[in-house]
Amino acid sequence: MVKKLAEEYGKDNLVVILGSPDADSSELYAETLVNGDPSWMGPLAGVALKLPVYHIMEPEIKAQVDPSIYKEQLELMEIALDVEQIVKGLNRVRQETA
Repeated sequence: MVKKLAEEYGKDNLVVILGSPDADSSELYAETLVNGDPSWMGPLAGVALKLPVYHIMEPEIKAQVDPSIYKEQLELMEIALDVEQIVKGLNRVRQETA
């Protein structure tokens, strides 16, 4: 679906926001959406979409969410997740493709 949206709207018009619960899955999803499926098994095998990918817990995304909605829907997740490790993994993917 993401590939279809990227083709329809253009890569410069999309941002992917992840909600993955851990650093490993977040990094894998980011790698797939930026550089293509590293396992070469899925529909994005060899397809580098080069999409910007962020996690909902990253400060620059969190700052754009209505505080009351964040408190109601996401605040508990932030306490449970290792946000620092998630951000490190996403930064690693972003730095490798910069």
